[in-house]
Amino acid sequence: MLKGIPKILSPQLLKVLCEMGHGDRIVLADGNFPAESVGREAIVVRMDGHGVEELLDAVLQLFPLDTYVEKPVQLMEVVPGDTVETPIWESYRRIIGKYDGRGKNAIGHLERFPFYEEAKKCYAVVATGEGALYANIILQKGTIS
Repeated sequence: MLKGIPKILSPQLLKVLCEMGHGDRIVLADGNFPAESVGREAIVVRMDGHGVEELLDAVLQLFPLDTYVEKPVQLMEVVPGDTVETPIWESYRRIIGKYDGRGKNAIGHLERFPFYEEAKKCYAVVATGEGALYANIILQKGTIS
């Protein structure tokens, strides 16, 4: 046990976060995301049974977002014609605003298939049990000053 580390962060995920350098990216994926196939060239961390919101809050306690890019956070856009609501995005905005002064301005959006292509380039993919649709998020690591 360590003091000050959110309990949701497993030893494997802590190791991954520590190994990542400036500019490296990580996907926090919902339960429908094809984590194993998209993450074939990445480290896949299983966090089944946990949601992305609680994980995002815990990760951002330790993980600085990149200040050298305009949008260090990327969400998967809703596919045109899909009528799915995305209330989880408001939670993401609130959580990100708690840890990064840019708040919602740090967040960009990628269409579904470009999101998958960017996810394939990420250092790690965290597969969660999140049930919300379009709850996938990519974070780009910054530096600690």
